[in-house]
Amino acid sequence: MALIVQKFGGSSVANAERLMNVAQRVIETYRQGNQVVVVLSAQGDTTDELIEKAMEIDEKPSKREMDMLLSTGEQISIALLAMAIGKLGCKAVSLTGQQIGIHTDSFHTHARIEKIDGERVRAELDAGRIVIAAGFQGINRHGDITTLGRGGSDTTAVALAAALQADLCEIYTDVDGVYTADPRIVPNARKLKDISFDEMLELASLGARVLNNRSVELAKKYSVNMVVRSSLNDHDGTLIKEVAEMEKMMIKGVAYDKDIARISIIAVRDIPGVAFKIFKLLADKDINVDIIIQSIGRGDTKDISFTIARNQLTDAVDLINKNLDYIGAREVNFTHDVAKVSIVGAGMANHPGVAADMFEALAKADINIHMISTSEIKISCLVRWDEAEKAVQAIHEKFELGRAAEE
Repeated sequence: MALIVQKFGGSSVANAERLMNVAQRVIETYRQGNQVVVVLSAQGDTTDELIEKAMEIDEKPSKREMDMLLSTGEQISIALLAMAIGKLGCKAVSLTGQQIGIHTDSFHTHARIEKIDGERVRAELDAGRIVIAAGFQGINRHGDITTLGRGGSDTTAVALAAALQADLCEIYTDVDGVYTADPRIVPNARKLKDISFDEMLELASLGARVLNNRSVELAKKYSVNMVVRSSLNDHDGTLIKEVAEMEKMMIKGVAYDKDIARISIIAVRDIPGVAFKIFKLLADKDINVDIIIQSIGRGDTKDISFTIARNQLTDAVDLINKNLDYIGAREVNFTHDVAKVSIVGAGMANHPGVAADMFEALAKADINIHMISTSEIKISCLVRWDEAEKAVQAIHEKFELGRAAEE
């Protein structure tokens, strides 16, 4: 008997018909002799609708109360799926993050899981029930509901798979695997048979919306067997594992992220310790920083620019403005008219000229580069927000990823 964790996204449970489809798929897995834990997201656009309701009341609502509000979306989904499974003749029980024992830190709206008790889940599985778990949520040490941020249901699924020592974690979504680019903007994008944890982590971190990057981190850390599949068909998905099969593809995919912002701190004193002050302030507020550029300087000052998630822009700018004297800077500027476009592939480390090819593709598309960041397996460029899709198309064509994935 295997233990399988299955996660279904919001589009997979968006209406009654799709809920029944998920129920049938779950029951099929259960009747093959497996124990099954199902993790669900909120239905369709429920989370966005709840955010809109909050904004009607307060443009800057309490993050604690936002967690209380947003956690209800997943509770609706799990109750409805438990009803659907019951109607089809199998026993199921829906459990919230608190009932499962998912303990997190206290960073409301983007909490991190610290531990999972799991006793209740094991007891229900041993009693022959299918467990329907609310994704995206947990409780902190005060007993308050917390949420894990966008894509948090992926994180819940992998964390449960690790805690329960599941044999497999299946992530079901509205696409049938990981592609070389978003097939909605690159028609000849091709599905990958497999991809390494490191490559998938980079793609997820850089904007590929198939998986949440924190879920891939957990899967790599705890060696969770993981596959991405479609909830709408029975096609083979993409296997995510420690080392992908050797292929001719040095570049595995192109990703883009339009949910970012750029902050520039102007006329920072050119003395030791200033960068530490800035990024320690941000880290203490759990604000994650990505691309960083520091100017050579003029006189006794320099400028420091960096990118962050757009939903943390207000908090970051407010924090820096309040500490300009402490930092020793003149002012802070920001823009969200930017996007990050990236290529990822473990093979690029041993192939000189990859960056030049990427920059050539952008130049031929008449796209200006504002910032650049590199590592052994990725290159990222900051471009104008409205040029992101064009940039992805140009890069995908330059590296012939559609053809390479087929070979």
